[in-house]
Amino acid sequence: MQYRSIIRILGLLIAIFSISMVPPAFVAYWYKDGAGVPFILSFVLCVVIGFLIWYPNRQYKEELKVRDGFLIVVLFWIVLGAVGAIPFMLASNPHLNLASAMFEAFSGLTTTGATVLTGIEFLPKAILYYRQQLQWLGGMGIIVLAVAILPMLGVGGMQLYRAETPGPVKDNKMTPRIADTAKHLWYIYLALTLSCALSFYLAGMDWFDAICHAFSTVAIGGFSTYDASIGHFQSPLINAICILFLLLGAVNFPLHFAAIRGKSVSTYFRDPEFKAFLLIQAALVLICFAVLLYTNVYSSSAEALNHAAFQAVSISTTAGFATDGFAAWPLFLPILLIFSSFIGGCAGSTGGGLKVVRVLLLFLQGIRELNRLIHPRAVYAIKLGRRPVADRIVEAVWGFFAAYALVFVVIMLLLLMTGLDNITAFTATAACLNNLGPGLGEVAANFGAIPDSSKWLLIVAMVFGRLEVFTLLVLFTPAFWKD
Repeated sequence: MQYRSIIRILGLLIAIFSISMVPPAFVAYWYKDGAGVPFILSFVLCVVIGFLIWYPNRQYKEELKVRDGFLIVVLFWIVLGAVGAIPFMLASNPHLNLASAMFEAFSGLTTTGATVLTGIEFLPKAILYYRQQLQWLGGMGIIVLAVAILPMLGVGGMQLYRAETPGPVKDNKMTPRIADTAKHLWYIYLALTLSCALSFYLAGMDWFDAICHAFSTVAIGGFSTYDASIGHFQSPLINAICILFLLLGAVNFPLHFAAIRGKSVSTYFRDPEFKAFLLIQAALVLICFAVLLYTNVYSSSAEALNHAAFQAVSISTTAGFATDGFAAWPLFLPILLIFSSFIGGCAGSTGGGLKVVRVLLLFLQGIRELNRLIHPRAVYAIKLGRRPVADRIVEAVWGFFAAYALVFVVIMLLLLMTGLDNITAFTATAACLNNLGPGLGEVAANFGAIPDSSKWLLIVAMVFGRLEVFTLLVLFTPAFWKD
């Protein structure tokens, strides 16, 4: 392990992250909300901390191995999440304790969207902007992570796209082409963000709200500048725009790149994961719409369709935006939507959850096992589209699912030990491990009322979910630390 090189890189990352404190300081100056000082102090602290870590190790530039990459990724999220909490602790409004500040920062950076804050619209504009910016930066970090790092673990996600995608997904090794791949993905991510912000503005938002909500929409984060979330605007057009960009953000970003490079929309519809994703979304919208109509929750079918489509897409893609209190719907629907968040978005997207391609492979493997029971001597191959999937990948998916379930159960049991009730513990774990945001019970509105011990556990859940479990679990294996 190249520890000194890793420490040097961490110092640089912290110093670079300090730049993220500058835009909120300008926002504070522009709106004269008096919240600029915490960000200026945070900027100085980050620069100093980064320099003190980097300077003693500046000469160590050894070539990094795969194991070093995993450690850097984990430290990247943990260290930047901790550093990102500094403005929340220094600010007078809101003035959060350590646990709450860390919870809010990690929730933003991991694009979870769970919050401990209330009266959000009354907070300084600089704080509001900073929360949204955290999600936007975290969202792009997720894309680069999925494309450049996770294929090395072989957990049944992005390695399925090696044949179609450029750079490290195809090469499966750390090369300079990672930078080229990341650059193209940044262009797509930035283009989606600008398009989303402009669309929101034309639909009636002011520029501040449009930019802030574009950040959290494309990142599939869920933070809003209002307690009522997207429901504050009471606009079906804004809801429709949000649905569109949530779906785009939940699609595999290398697939976006392939479609743009090939100048063909048909590229999407040749992808089996994309087709399965659309089918799941359509089914959820129809179920929600039918139940809301049958139970007369809303006065008109148009209103029912508006809320059904928005909440189904928002929760299932793990965004967590709201147009209405879906916890007040017939209990079947909130539970259904919480479970849909376990599927989440496509591999290589900003969405959370298990990812559609893994769930699809689990389903196909289940069908294969049923066929084997009927015809024990027959040979069945699992195919995604026309491509056969290696048994090694299917085994990796099962291993990932088992690890995911184990982490979920352990965290939920620990939450029960902190005093949370069954519904709250279950949905809070699902909301944070799936990087969803809202839950039910005590966390239906926000996470501010739960004990600090619960918040620390949920921070761990957020990191596990964002790093797709194995990236963090691999650090706990003895083999990882052996030379």
